[in-house]
Amino acid sequence: MFLRWQHWNRRARFVLWVIALIGVAAALPLGAVRMDMEKSSKHVEYVFDYRDIIEISERQSTPQAFINEYLEKLKASGVTSMAVYESSLKELLQSGRLTYYSSKEMAMLEDKLEPASQNFTYILFNGPREEEEIGPIVRAAFDRSEAVYKDWSYKGRNGIVVELPVAEAGMKTMDFDPITLQTIHDSGLAILPRLSDRIQPYDQAAMDGLLAKLKGFGVNRILFDGDKVKGASNQQEQKSLNAFGELLKKYDIGIAAIENLKKPQQGINTLAYITNYNVVRLYSLSENDAMTMTPDAIADRFLLAAKDRNIRMFFLNGTVQGDIEKEKIVHSLDKTIEALSGEHGVVSKLAEAGYSPGKAQPFDFEQPSWAKALRGAVAVGAIALIALLAGAFVPYVYIPVFLIGLAGSAGLYVLNSSIMAQALALGAAISAPTLGLVWVMNRIYSRTVGERRIVGGADWTVGRSQSSQTQHPPGTAYDHDAKMKWFFPAPAVGRRIGLALNWFIVATLISLTAVPIIFGLLNNITYNLVLEQFRGVGLLHLAPIILVAVYVLFYNGQTSIGTLRKLLSQPITLMWILLAAVIGAIGYYYLSRTGNAGQVSSIELAVRSWLESTFGVRPRFKEFMLGHPPLILGLFLALRYRAAWLLVIIGSIGQLTMVDTFAHIHTPLYISVIRVLLGLGTGIIIGCILIAAWLVLEGVLRKWAPAIIRKFVGS
Repeated sequence: MFLRWQHWNRRARFVLWVIALIGVAAALPLGAVRMDMEKSSKHVEYVFDYRDIIEISERQSTPQAFINEYLEKLKASGVTSMAVYESSLKELLQSGRLTYYSSKEMAMLEDKLEPASQNFTYILFNGPREEEEIGPIVRAAFDRSEAVYKDWSYKGRNGIVVELPVAEAGMKTMDFDPITLQTIHDSGLAILPRLSDRIQPYDQAAMDGLLAKLKGFGVNRILFDGDKVKGASNQQEQKSLNAFGELLKKYDIGIAAIENLKKPQQGINTLAYITNYNVVRLYSLSENDAMTMTPDAIADRFLLAAKDRNIRMFFLNGTVQGDIEKEKIVHSLDKTIEALSGEHGVVSKLAEAGYSPGKAQPFDFEQPSWAKALRGAVAVGAIALIALLAGAFVPYVYIPVFLIGLAGSAGLYVLNSSIMAQALALGAAISAPTLGLVWVMNRIYSRTVGERRIVGGADWTVGRSQSSQTQHPPGTAYDHDAKMKWFFPAPAVGRRIGLALNWFIVATLISLTAVPIIFGLLNNITYNLVLEQFRGVGLLHLAPIILVAVYVLFYNGQTSIGTLRKLLSQPITLMWILLAAVIGAIGYYYLSRTGNAGQVSSIELAVRSWLESTFGVRPRFKEFMLGHPPLILGLFLALRYRAAWLLVIIGSIGQLTMVDTFAHIHTPLYISVIRVLLGLGTGIIIGCILIAAWLVLEGVLRKWAPAIIRKFVGS
């Protein structure tokens, strides 16, 4: 019975590889659909914060003339839209629509004594137009908060007295300033309203009227202000998100999603779904960056964002500060205009790369009818890869792991299809690079210590029985005393180089089988818009390294679990502590580079910039420097030196990083392909240089230090 089970598992291994490759093939059409989608939106929109212009103008000698001048300059430089916020008393004061005073200030103006036990807000409109257009939105704000107010006038100007202190009155959120909207519209610029959820409770009729008014000004997209989208606060009681989403659909108005927020704005995923993902991604240039970055650096950053992260809307902020040395007020608007304008400016660079200025459009992501069936085949292929990984470490489990995987995935699909897809994608991403290096190590074992033995025995020993020891060929890692050797008789140098490159290519192809599985399973617009993210990236960056290390150290025909127990029973010495500290430091540095917030040195930033400008697409540093070269060198040395097997563990970084590159779904697929190919080409070149350097060093040592070589390397 046991022999029959062995027989079926051997056959199952071949069948699982066939299933995995069928899953890979099924994913390729889905990749083609995704690439078509990524080509469907090429316009980029440049948006400037109108509030910043107002605040900067306050510190100029002629504020209104300054606003008019810089609206024209920004428009000429390539800015297509202005972002406007809901109003407040402070903003209306800055815009010249009204003035307001406390009771004490009003008493001083009227040359009266300060009224006792009174702290009201006195508001005066600056003219008849302001009274007609701004008055209703001011009164509506106080009506919503049930504040008591009455009409009053002062020196021919009309206003209201609100029975609230200035500090509280200034906190009331008001509707958009209609005069500002008209001014921006008349200047030929588009309007991007920043809508908050601060006006409570949610009023569907009022929101319908507001969106109708905004649509009349040509608004086709909204950016939310604050940590919630409109309607999020009242969703549970009123289903206000759903109601607001239906209004957005009614007026064909989309939304913008801000990149790299610490926490996504509450409710944005629901709105995205209701509006059929009429969403574009927005990158915001901070006030500090606008003031301190060079125009070339801003242009490079914007180009990278559009090309690598599918950003289609750029939000520009301005700031003002005092320069003591120049004894004047300086602002960032001129630098922003310089960065946008000219032959080498942002607008020209992005236009040359195929991203012309205009209104940002959402991606056309409609899926063909056959996509769902192909995703099912891809999911089964992912389960097959996971089963193959399990069988590489635990014998005779291919069939049960595959069947359990099918059943578990079906159940998880019913509960949450998104989690199922991510779990299978993560499993495949871990399995493929590990299987590639397991294959490599088996090739190394077969040429050094003999064919890999089946794991078994009472103490779970790997190839330690007397019968298996007698099968080792002469000159391998076992001598007559069954002791481990650190050096092996190696083939000729040319043969070793050929084998190293051949093994590297095959291992890479095995690792890359996970790539179609990933983009096939995560073939959803939510990942492209980063409304949903691939979970488990940290595990992906660690698990293959650990699994390969376990395979190298404990599945090589020499080391057993008994040896591991003996190792763990040793007393902790200072050397162990130092070794743990070194490994911990290396691990911390490695993990600190992982993810979007990874930290890199200034030298590497310079190298990245050079690679980006030279190749147009930057290969990943962890591939072409930390991963591929050590692996190629390790494969070359592995046939001669046992210690070189550790380089295979280090080289797993390059294999898993290739796979991780495609887990960044917001990066266009063709960019990821180019990035990996560049990394492979560069890594192979550097690896060959390392081999040549080793041969030169080894030759020098053999010539000038034969005694040392005989002692430590062997003849």
